[in-house]
Amino acid sequence: MQIKTIRNVSDLRVVMHRNERPIYFISATNFNLLGIDQWVRNFKFVSYIDCFDGRHPKVIVPSRQPHAEFESIEDINNYLLQHKDVVDQVQRRGGKPVATFLMFDEETEAICKDIGLEVWFPKAKLRQRCDNKMETVRIGNKAKVASVPNTLGPAKTFEQLMTSAKKAGIGTDLVVQTAFGDSGHTTFFISNEQEYDRHAKELGAESEVKIMKRIKCRGATMEACATRSGTLVGPLLTEVVGRKELTPYKGGWCGNEIFPGAFSERIRNKARDMAYRFGNQLIKEGYRGYFDLDFLIDEKDGEVYLGELNPRICGASSITNHSAFAYADAPLFLFHLMEFSGLKYKIDVEELNTRWAQKEFIDSWSQLVIKSTSENVDIVTNAPPTGVYKMAIDGTVSYDRFDYDRQAIESEREAFFLRITGPGDYRYEGADLGILITRGRVMGDDFDLNDRARNWIRGIKKLYAAKPLVEAQREEAPAAGSFKIL
Repeated sequence: MQIKTIRNVSDLRVVMHRNERPIYFISATNFNLLGIDQWVRNFKFVSYIDCFDGRHPKVIVPSRQPHAEFESIEDINNYLLQHKDVVDQVQRRGGKPVATFLMFDEETEAICKDIGLEVWFPKAKLRQRCDNKMETVRIGNKAKVASVPNTLGPAKTFEQLMTSAKKAGIGTDLVVQTAFGDSGHTTFFISNEQEYDRHAKELGAESEVKIMKRIKCRGATMEACATRSGTLVGPLLTEVVGRKELTPYKGGWCGNEIFPGAFSERIRNKARDMAYRFGNQLIKEGYRGYFDLDFLIDEKDGEVYLGELNPRICGASSITNHSAFAYADAPLFLFHLMEFSGLKYKIDVEELNTRWAQKEFIDSWSQLVIKSTSENVDIVTNAPPTGVYKMAIDGTVSYDRFDYDRQAIESEREAFFLRITGPGDYRYEGADLGILITRGRVMGDDFDLNDRARNWIRGIKKLYAAKPLVEAQREEAPAAGSFKIL
């Protein structure tokens, strides 16, 4: 019997188990939605980078063709959608196909329309507006979700910046952000004219920036899904930020943890309430579906502030959709698919949010995004394959077996590594080498990396080998580039 109206989680799971529409996640890799294919029938990944060396049955990697240099994930997706291998696959499977993305633009939407793909996300134009850091502050203000004390305006000179800060009463030790950009690349810490001058070109080009009081804080992130029944809220995750072993970017995101004692009950409840109210305001703005909020928790008084909005799935989605609550009920992304499916539903959001807030629905996982931190540029000759790795008693790391399911990790002595940079790729400062996922924590109570994490990072990096760029260029041009894909 076909379910006409989804009324509970059991109904949703049955609907996804019996899904007949081909659904694709199109991106550089399948990292963000890793494992969703196990929950949704007819779900496949279209990827530019073959992280699995052809061994993942649900990952489609088209043959390489000449293309212009990619400058964004949107460029990668638009290339994939126009590739004959992908178009042929979509048309061969038929059945009113659906596209989902990490990032896309209006060109992506036009290409999808041409080849008969329905995009199951809010329009790119709306996502772009909501993604603007200044607009995030304004939406938060409407929802009564406070940001760190701030002011919005131009900062074309150091004097203009300080005049705005003084008028707002936020002091002279500042954090300044531009409207768009990757974490760590468009956040500037400024307290004097010399520091301003380092970033004058970027700040001078903006008509409006976010000028915040600098606080000593812990970062946290929480994913949610805005539905017609209200906003569903996932668990609060810690953030690994700016660790020199992982990233060359100060303030750059490089991982997450989830564990029951990460935050006090007061902080968890405050963040959940803020995400719920923010999501309900997003619905009023016309947005629906999956989104992520970053929070800043003041170490001085424990106050919780809104940081940034990511109107999409993001790097934390891999953990959120594999948390204990997801296996007890359903991954948060399934509710996003439900929202865009056109099916009727009436779910009890309050009941689910109350249930997911309980500690027993939070288990302990961590992920680390390992970037190249060397200033050298070379070409990789050997790279650790995707799979399960083991750590010996002495802290050394070795490859154990191939797998594409993170649940195959049996203990904290094992980890799943998803390789991004492979043989033939450039290795340069900031290149994504891969993502390491493990049970347990990777930080101590001081939120610095623990010894186990450092052993994993050091061990994985040792498994890479490369030739100096000049030597490699004499022999042969590299087969592919490496991209910032998260």
